[in-house]
Amino acid sequence: MLAGLGLSLAAGAVWLKTSRHRSARWARHLLKDSGRPIQPAPVKPRPHEWSDNAITLCWIGHATVLINFYGVRILTDPAFGDRIGLSLGVGTVGPKRYVAPALTVGELPSVDVLLLSHAHMDHLDLPTLRRFAGKTPTVTAKDTSDLLRQARLVNGRELGWGDRTTLRLANGDLEIEAVEVKHWGQRWPSEAPRGYNGYLLRREGRALLFGGDTADTPRFADLKARGPFAAAIMPIGAYQPWIRNHCTPEQAVALADAAGAHYLVPMHHQTFKLSDEPMQEPLARLEAALQREPERLALKRVGESFVVPRA
Repeated sequence: MLAGLGLSLAAGAVWLKTSRHRSARWARHLLKDSGRPIQPAPVKPRPHEWSDNAITLCWIGHATVLINFYGVRILTDPAFGDRIGLSLGVGTVGPKRYVAPALTVGELPSVDVLLLSHAHMDHLDLPTLRRFAGKTPTVTAKDTSDLLRQARLVNGRELGWGDRTTLRLANGDLEIEAVEVKHWGQRWPSEAPRGYNGYLLRREGRALLFGGDTADTPRFADLKARGPFAAAIMPIGAYQPWIRNHCTPEQAVALADAAGAHYLVPMHHQTFKLSDEPMQEPLARLEAALQREPERLALKRVGESFVVPRA
């Protein structure tokens, strides 16, 4: 028995070292990556100094964006740990950050709303969510409330495509509508289907679009009649080879254009390596796609903030 176990371990080690299979290459990357230092965010935002009479957006990292929407503070898909992936209680197994979050959870201003696009571990990060007050209003996709319970969040609302809710908050109302995107929402290891959303945010007569995770889809053209949108927060990375579930930078621009959004806030790049394209490629391609109108590109570096001009 011991000899057989030894042979199996040896064969596994050879496979891990030499196989070109994606899972073996991914495992080698994780092992090699373990000793790499995480770089500090290039910009340190100061959200406590932002005006409550403006719309300010700050890219914290990956799909996490802090929004001050005329005094209502919204945090999208918060992931603040060194890794995202399978939480084992004593740590997380999965991809390691390249750039630290621009703020720690403790440095955030009071968050009025947590906005969760879908159940994937880089968007619904349980260790991070457990660090927020349990009564924080949380909007999430269909069939994800069990994960909110694991995160000890007790004030959650599930929305399916076309569903709307209005949150009555201390600084005023926020209307949130879930919209269709092209992605998927399962959470490993379960094969149970779960929802996946983009969101429209409305307040004080202005609107924002949060694209969540999405591939190219004609559905964004359907949103134009519900705009105009002051800005679209769009994913631009993890498209190679996952093009069926993640849009390219050029497609992100086309989707924002189809929806009628002026400014584009890119996310889902530079933070975790989840695909094969070089880490800096998505932003370079996005800048090239917007070379005739570079003023539309709102943010480039983790920690940068952007104040949306008044209409």
